[in-house]
Amino acid sequence: MLELDPQNEEIIARVAACDVGKAELVCCARVPDERRPGRRLQEVLSYSTMTRSLLRMADRLAELGVTRVVMEATSDYWRPVYYLLEARGFEVWLVNARDVKHLPGRPKTDKLDAVWLCKVAQRQMIRPSFVPPPEIRRLRDVTRYRCDLVEARTAEKQRVEKLLEDAQIKLSVVASDIFGVSGREMMAALIAGRRAPAVLAQLARGRMRGKLVQLREAFTGYFTDHHAMLLTKMLTRIDGLDADIADLETTLEQMVSPFAGVLERLDEIPGLGPISAAVVGAEAGSRGALLRPRPPQNRACASSTHTAQASPEGVAGAGFLRLRA
Repeated sequence: MLELDPQNEEIIARVAACDVGKAELVCCARVPDERRPGRRLQEVLSYSTMTRSLLRMADRLAELGVTRVVMEATSDYWRPVYYLLEARGFEVWLVNARDVKHLPGRPKTDKLDAVWLCKVAQRQMIRPSFVPPPEIRRLRDVTRYRCDLVEARTAEKQRVEKLLEDAQIKLSVVASDIFGVSGREMMAALIAGRRAPAVLAQLARGRMRGKLVQLREAFTGYFTDHHAMLLTKMLTRIDGLDADIADLETTLEQMVSPFAGVLERLDEIPGLGPISAAVVGAEAGSRGALLRPRPPQNRACASSTHTAQASPEGVAGAGFLRLRA
């Protein structure tokens, strides 16, 4: 026996979808036909991704009474379109291409793709991905840039170690951190032309004073002026990255002040410092999102010294996999 379904099928009356490229986007808008109830009218237009063209598109969508605009997360091209429409008061949905491509019937051309995406959005067959609010986006920009700089610094330090190996200088065998106070003084002496192993070994400080014999052996090599020139460039770059990272961390301390309460709770987790907590906060999203369990779909670079790859923006249920110390 047939029974009445108590749920009503929800159809978005006025919806638009954008297929976004680098230089151009295709926008499909679908609205009800007032003269023929139950039928739809649609308009498919191409727009440049330049600001004035996007403003004309926003004006046209507002004229049609569109309430929701849907687009795929295509590289970073979606960002200016999303932000502009969001600022104009539209409900903007960013959908994950991974979710959309599994729906049957998807066409191959940009124009038909926009129409198909609009029809799917009209019937609410897709879900929006998480896009943080503007203040969290700004915080995320800073934390991710800091992660990039930390990775660049790590790569530069690895180049230094390879350069010393090329010169048969085995400092990394004796010292656990060749960029500590002793290691930096020794490398500065090498650059300055003081290359006698006994002289270099005497620059050791603290616990390294107990390794003078090993240090003399480690500095018995073939360090030349060519190595000195490259080492100077590398150390200058490392010092510049250190300064930039310190500046960004100072900026982060100011930016996270509105979320001080939540970040203090994160800071109580063993292994998380203030900067790590800020990174987790930026990747998790908002203050409420920080307190909810997250599925393991996202990754956060959350160590104050060594970082993991930051997760992409726009993934539904964005969270983090693990923190690497």
